[in-house]
Amino acid sequence: MTQSRRLGIIGAGKLGTAIGRLALDAGYEVRIAGSPRQPMLALVIETVLPGARLLPEADVVADSDIVVLAIPFGKADSIDYGPLEGKIVVDAMNAWDAAGGHPDPTWDGTTSSLVRAHNPRMRLVKSLNHLGYSDLIADAHESGHPLRRAIAVVSDDAEARAEVANLVDRLGFDPVEADRSASRCIEPSSPIFGIPVGADELRAALDARPAT
Repeated sequence: MTQSRRLGIIGAGKLGTAIGRLALDAGYEVRIAGSPRQPMLALVIETVLPGARLLPEADVVADSDIVVLAIPFGKADSIDYGPLEGKIVVDAMNAWDAAGGHPDPTWDGTTSSLVRAHNPRMRLVKSLNHLGYSDLIADAHESGHPLRRAIAVVSDDAEARAEVANLVDRLGFDPVEADRSASRCIEPSSPIFGIPVGADELRAALDARPAT
């Protein structure tokens, strides 16, 4: 497995900047794209993420090994998915009102199934979505810490999943890998959504999911 060092983040809100802070601390080169409608965005990034590069979305995608989608899910259709072909892409979005609603109210699949429909050639991984941004900052710990929390890493692409698991570990959390059928287990309707749990508890919850 390669050691990815260049992390791209699409979305410069609370979640995107929280992930960016952890990534900078872990030694990643961080590139981030935000909405041009955000006032004083360059100053915000300079203050909150010193060392990160604020770039247009196309440059973030082109220059990164892993790209995290951290915008409100209601705006998911605003992303240009074409250049993400072949890229490891982390879907950190949630379909709930607090995160901007849903871009397609008739869709009954998961967030990742809708994202994948835009470009099936992305190496898509669902992760970094089931803990709040404040929990990500507060609960990050070094490996082996007794209070270390777990984050699910869900995909049928084993190599991409392993890369994102390495990212999660370096951010300060125990990665728990699962295949794509576990996606609904970490969405807002899940009993573990928003609840800090350890690796054993998270693995048990994923393993107990109904067969599909």
